[in-house]
Amino acid sequence: MKRFPWILTALTVPALILLIGLGVWQVERLKWKEGLIAAADAAAAMPPAPLDQVLAEGDLEFRKALIVCPGLASAPYVELQSIHEGQAGVRLISACRPVGQDFTLLIDRGFVGDEVSVRPRVIETTLPLVMVGEFRTFDKPGAMSPAPRDGRFYARDTQAMAKALNVTGPVRPEAVFAITAVNPEFAALRPSAPPAAFSNNHFGYALTWFGLAITLAGFYVALLRRRNKKDLS
Repeated sequence: MKRFPWILTALTVPALILLIGLGVWQVERLKWKEGLIAAADAAAAMPPAPLDQVLAEGDLEFRKALIVCPGLASAPYVELQSIHEGQAGVRLISACRPVGQDFTLLIDRGFVGDEVSVRPRVIETTLPLVMVGEFRTFDKPGAMSPAPRDGRFYARDTQAMAKALNVTGPVRPEAVFAITAVNPEFAALRPSAPPAAFSNNHFGYALTWFGLAITLAGFYVALLRRRNKKDLS
């Protein structure tokens, strides 16, 4: 009888534990992602509420709020390079200090296609405008993001946009997408919020790791059987 294959076993067992652990981790990630998607769907389905109420709820992601923004329809803006429904263009971003608040929101007023050269007029006014906005959060731009040029941004950088718009005081980090028309007289400006960008491939990843674990275990058992057959012959 040959000795027990300790070296093969010492290599196989840790690898098997690792593969099973990775599979279990992906199952846990699957449950977390499904919960996140369900929460986002629930928030998106809720009707708009006054801004104070939405802020008090705490979790703003996908939440819609009624916001009063004086002068927003003719406020200065920066342009954010974007694609909407397969069309290239820009989104117009303006600053809004909501009535009764001590902070500024950056409002994404909507999308304008590249074929449109005109823009909404910019004049100073305090005419109140009531809009419905959807809160969204985004990661900060990476180091490889192109720098803004001539008032046009290529990444959603809240602080840099606020600075370009000469905002003073605190600025909320979230983006607020207008989902009601801010400039109804300017039909080329299309208010919209981007769809949820949740990728949920964790089930497939879990199957991959568990499949590799089963394959490794089968390979190990096959080697042991082959070894035992040789011992008996």
